[in-house]
Amino acid sequence: MAASVLPSAYQTSAASPDWLNKGDNAWQMISATLVGLQSVPGLVILYGSIVKKKWAVNSAFMALYAFSAVVICWVTWGYKMSFGEKLLPFWGKAGPALGQKFLIKQAALPASTHYYDDGSLETAMVTPFYPMASMVWFQCVFAAIALILLAGSLLGRMNIKAWMAFVPLWLTFSYTVGAFSLWGGGFLFHWGVMDYSGGYVIHLSSGVAGFTAAYWVGPRLTADRERFPPNNVLMTLAGAGLLWMGWAGFNGGDPYTANIDSSMAVLNTNICAATSLLVWTWLDVIFFGKPSVIGAVQGMITGLVCITPGAGLVQGWAAIIMGVLSGSVPWFTMMVVHKKWSLLQKVDDTLGVVHTHAVAGYLGGILTGIFAEPTLCSLFLPVTKSRGAVYGGSGGMQIVKQIVGGGFIIGWNIVATSIICIVIGLVIPLRMSDEQLLIGDDAVHGEEAYALWGDGEKYDGTKHGFYSDDTTHHRQPSGATHEL
Repeated sequence: MAASVLPSAYQTSAASPDWLNKGDNAWQMISATLVGLQSVPGLVILYGSIVKKKWAVNSAFMALYAFSAVVICWVTWGYKMSFGEKLLPFWGKAGPALGQKFLIKQAALPASTHYYDDGSLETAMVTPFYPMASMVWFQCVFAAIALILLAGSLLGRMNIKAWMAFVPLWLTFSYTVGAFSLWGGGFLFHWGVMDYSGGYVIHLSSGVAGFTAAYWVGPRLTADRERFPPNNVLMTLAGAGLLWMGWAGFNGGDPYTANIDSSMAVLNTNICAATSLLVWTWLDVIFFGKPSVIGAVQGMITGLVCITPGAGLVQGWAAIIMGVLSGSVPWFTMMVVHKKWSLLQKVDDTLGVVHTHAVAGYLGGILTGIFAEPTLCSLFLPVTKSRGAVYGGSGGMQIVKQIVGGGFIIGWNIVATSIICIVIGLVIPLRMSDEQLLIGDDAVHGEEAYALWGDGEKYDGTKHGFYSDDTTHHRQPSGATHEL
């Protein structure tokens, strides 16, 4: 009987080695693209529209610049500091991720091999079935969005040149530490702290670092702090929509494979986000008499952030509970605590990132320590028999691990961000000049978001003649102006 022959699509070749799973590779690249779209154009649009009109260009550009700068820093040294060979318990060895030999070999996280206390193997090294190039790019877009989220605390006054210096420094000395410690095989990874997709690595760190940087940069003009209306609410919703839908890649891509846990993560993400948005909206109606579109966006974001550390680790009913809490606890800190705590009043966190990302991220991490389901944990975590507190056993200790892990991220970001800001401030002013702050985009970039004729301008016949291209009609005398 003749031996069966595999269809050509499944046969190995130099471009399709036997370790390559085309489905996993396709999903990882799609997930990376979805996360990239959250930033560009998602947060570019959201930032450009949620701020006062005079800061639309500057806010959008801060996001665009950060994305571009992170890509180059990441492949040059950042990736291996986050996911490479161990240098310190919290840091990997720096090095480029640019060579062909490195990028086309099977992906692997060399520091992720986990051992029992007696030295025997507990969990093998993470080796997804796709090339390193897919892993490098997937992790790159996570690093990029962390910087962009941080920028939300600094909109409307940070010197763009200082921001250009801040991005590579914070990526190098802050982000890579959290990423290696929790994901790349660092001490928190091996201790068993749960952070499924970045509740701590991305959201807690960007929220704390953003608030810290806002302290050092200083506040916006008093007039901007008192009145900072969005210039386009509908475009804010468009950016928010890209952010929400892109979260399927954010949480669904983190098992590093298109498996059953990935599906669980995507469903839980949407359950929690929807619940949180509804709860935030209900609270707005109850206490302020009307639903706020911007409030709904904030509630959506806090739900997405809260579920992130436990997206593939908790059951659907737990995702609803997390959504209720993520729609109410950050609402309370933003609407009540913020107005009564002098420190929060003093520091000008433009978009309230400390509430929507730091509070929601830490809350999600602790709730993951409570609700993480043992079977789901076994599908993802390196520490076997991990579980949340409601499942008994070692679950009580998991809450302690989550609190300590989050505390490390908070402490490191406060110190590292402060040092970075102080050093940059010695060379470049962190805050724009008062003249630039008064004018906005036109002073900083020489560009404005809305090039609409007549926007506060006087009619000048020498420039705005109705027949500017028709020499057969007479123009008004030079200098003649009429108010419109």
